[in-house]
Amino acid sequence: MNTLVTGANGQLGSEIKELVQQSTIGTQHYHFYFTDSDTLDITDFQAVEIFCREKNINVIINCAAYTGVDKAESEIELADKINHLAVKNLAMLSNEFGIKLIHISTDYVFDGMNYKPYIEDDITNPQSVYGKTKLDGENAMLAANPPNSIIIRTSWVYSSFGSNFVKTMLRLGKEKANLGVIFDQVGTPTYAKDLAKTILDIIPQIQNEKVEIYNYSNEGVLSWYDFAKEIMKMAKLNCQINPIETKEYPAPAKRPHYSVLNKAKIKNTFNVEIPYWKDGLDDCLKRLGERK
Repeated sequence: MNTLVTGANGQLGSEIKELVQQSTIGTQHYHFYFTDSDTLDITDFQAVEIFCREKNINVIINCAAYTGVDKAESEIELADKINHLAVKNLAMLSNEFGIKLIHISTDYVFDGMNYKPYIEDDITNPQSVYGKTKLDGENAMLAANPPNSIIIRTSWVYSSFGSNFVKTMLRLGKEKANLGVIFDQVGTPTYAKDLAKTILDIIPQIQNEKVEIYNYSNEGVLSWYDFAKEIMKMAKLNCQINPIETKEYPAPAKRPHYSVLNKAKIKNTFNVEIPYWKDGLDDCLKRLGERK
């Protein structure tokens, strides 16, 4: 099975690449092509079509995304190009060539006004350009409807690769005596390595006539404040974390206040076991050499 992984230098793409190289996953029957925007422009329909035909691609894992949530408010066209139009390209080509497409989306498609964990069928209502462009990408994929293809919505992604909240907290925790971190945004972190493993595990099992949406994050519920506290505790950093409200930390893009995802569907469909968020954090800090 020839598998194309887009956005291969991002957090999730890098984790998939490392798992494949370690051969810890049953992917011996798969040949992987790891690309980024420099090696394959997925916003260019023709370029992707030629690539898929020449390499005889059977599976696409689309990890590519415009993830600058605040920058997207002013770079609307670029965010739309990557998060929406590129997904449309991949979905149309997947339909044409019979390719299995796994596309990664976000909790930002919701408005965060729920009082219980979001299920896949809950009404979407993005509050930011990032969320809107990601939802437009989902809708374009649903419209093209490539068979044996899925959308995975995830939240609060971090990894030992790339830039993320965990690495920022580690850096600031060494520089500052105290930090204010938001306590009124509640969700669940997703350790990209855990998501990568799940994706590689479920590829052979995906079999559906119409595009299905699944939620994935680690288990548990917490605020950014709780997350920061645990990072400092595990890394043994003497940095005081103080809870602050969202309004005390104004940002261009509006974030969902509540974005806990219900993962029952992916667990039941694919018999997936999802690790607790602290276990993911523990592993990430060990890989970064920061677990004390």
